[in-house]
Amino acid sequence: MDDPRADVPNHVLEFRLPDLGEGLTDAELQSWSVAVGDTVELNQTIAEVETAKAVVALPSPFAGTVVELLAEPGQTVPVGAPLIRVRTTAPAMPEAPSIAESSEPPAPERKSVLVGYGPEDEAVSRRRRPAAKSAQRQAESGNGTHVPNATASPGARAAATPGARKLAGELGIDLWYVAGSGPEGAVTVEDVRSAVPVSPPRIRAVAPAAAESEAQPEAGTESGVVRPPAREERTPITGIRKRTAAAMVASARTIPQAGASITVDCTASMELLDHLRTTASFTGLTLTPLALVAKSVLAALAEFPGMNAYWDEANQEIVTKHYVNLGIAVATERGLLVPNIKDAHALSLSDLCRDIGWLVDVARTGNAAPTDLRGGTFTISNVGVFGVDTGMPLVNPGEAAIMCLGAISRRPWVVRDELAIRWVTTLTLSFDHRMIDGEQAARFLATVGSLIEDPITLLSRL
Repeated sequence: MDDPRADVPNHVLEFRLPDLGEGLTDAELQSWSVAVGDTVELNQTIAEVETAKAVVALPSPFAGTVVELLAEPGQTVPVGAPLIRVRTTAPAMPEAPSIAESSEPPAPERKSVLVGYGPEDEAVSRRRRPAAKSAQRQAESGNGTHVPNATASPGARAAATPGARKLAGELGIDLWYVAGSGPEGAVTVEDVRSAVPVSPPRIRAVAPAAAESEAQPEAGTESGVVRPPAREERTPITGIRKRTAAAMVASARTIPQAGASITVDCTASMELLDHLRTTASFTGLTLTPLALVAKSVLAALAEFPGMNAYWDEANQEIVTKHYVNLGIAVATERGLLVPNIKDAHALSLSDLCRDIGWLVDVARTGNAAPTDLRGGTFTISNVGVFGVDTGMPLVNPGEAAIMCLGAISRRPWVVRDELAIRWVTTLTLSFDHRMIDGEQAARFLATVGSLIEDPITLLSRL
């Protein structure tokens, strides 16, 4: 792709939407941070755009005066399309010599990116944790080198197996709209076949004149007459909602899912949380039951590693991961996001509590990076915050299971043959029945439940 900083005459530079990585082909302009006539500095935020995964702030790659804004908020802008023109005092960048003029052999083609967005030499990136984290826990557990502010994307296309790419080409399917169920979310042949009926339709552009004519009042309408409200409303499926829909369709079609649930007495855990909140380790932190439940899940995953795996359809293998990137489902204004805590298995309870709070906050404020949203290995969905007792979530493609935490409420409970009022909750597990048998799922869920009922045994495992 051409450099997003395109020269136009008289030292007016044109900035185009850069490659944001993760195979994204467009973004919706959310808002401008500058106006025509404003002076901008180098790396000053000029706009916010929403991709299928997150809201991204775009910094200016040069300083100068804004001459023209080339897109409107709410408009979907393809990668490489002009966004803004800025008049600078520096001379325009010289054109690169053609291949014929150069005596050097051509370098491998590399797509231009902007200030930490887009592909970066097979590098693996992750978001910084809060400053309290040690450098050792900042390191990525997977292969590759940690590169700050770079996105984990080797190219601008969706990850897919060769067979899937060939089939998608024959069927005319854009792989980016297909949710993958393979390793690291790669698209498989089965994913492509499943996506045939749900490939996104082409959007027909409406001419401005036609749009204006539709907005005009009907002929003969009397002034002052109030029309009844519309009986239906149509909302375009874009951004995060479109990506979530594709992933859920892939989950329902490609993963044979089964479920199990258990209701547990969590009174001892609630009492432990009350005590921990008074200790120095949790000063300034919001310690919630979710953190203790997450720690119980991590302890159980160490005992049942088969629950932390994925089904490699292309190679017909079950791949077990010996690290846990714990996904936390977060409801946002733009739809469901599942950011994950990298190497959650290595964190203390206080660090896990801090990371959950931070991750939920960046997801709800639209500041989650693409790397926060990829690479999860096991997910927890906390529907209890909405007052719901139980749910049956769908397994995320590329994972083996997801656990749902219901509302924690005071209920009648039998304790030593006597009726008492206790804190009680229900845990529900959805799992991929191809690689997890009912016995394994039941034992895993029972282990999580027992750790919540008797958190002292959890502390002995830390």
